[in-house]
Amino acid sequence: MRIPPLGKRVVAVATAALVASGLAAGPAAAHGKSKPLGTRSLAAVLTADKSGFDRNGRDFDILTAAVLAVLKAKPSSPVSVLADGKTALTAFIPNDLAFERLVADLQGTRRLPGERKAFTAVAGLGINTVESVLLYHVVPGATIDKRAALRSDGAKLKTAAGSSITVDVTGCWWWRQVKLIDADRNDRNPRVVAFNVNKGNRQIAHAINRVLRPVDLP
Repeated sequence: MRIPPLGKRVVAVATAALVASGLAAGPAAAHGKSKPLGTRSLAAVLTADKSGFDRNGRDFDILTAAVLAVLKAKPSSPVSVLADGKTALTAFIPNDLAFERLVADLQGTRRLPGERKAFTAVAGLGINTVESVLLYHVVPGATIDKRAALRSDGAKLKTAAGSSITVDVTGCWWWRQVKLIDADRNDRNPRVVAFNVNKGNRQIAHAINRVLRPVDLP
């Protein structure tokens, strides 16, 4: 099956506004803390794991490799914001299993390819497409921690790719989960499986179990 040329249909921009009145506050307010937030970047967190491609589907080897590939090919890419710990942002980071699921889906198979083969397939989409998909997972301008996210049902978040994702909070007072509604209406929506990666810093991330899709794929 031919991989659809996503990059031609997604606009990548360097900055974006946050569209949600409850989340449009400054980084400290959105994070729910009054003390200043740290400046450790998400790139520093991701690259700290030196294990490389392995069988741990819950870490971020494919994502890290994708970010590094984009920055090697395009050093001035907006993706470089992930290395600027002074810039507040919230990222929804797909784990390795999420990328494997994406590749299996695009290739029309139920068999997961493994991390190395999944990265090769993702890289085969083209560097501009990879860049656009990565930017679709980044929400600039606010540090949204777990507490803020769980209170944000229905909020529309403007991503660094220029388009939006919608927060869908379900459950009851003692158990709630956060899903993200992307532009693809044909596939299951990603769910947050781990909150507050890099907590206490201006750049925070939440792990998701599927890759956000910036276009509606057949």
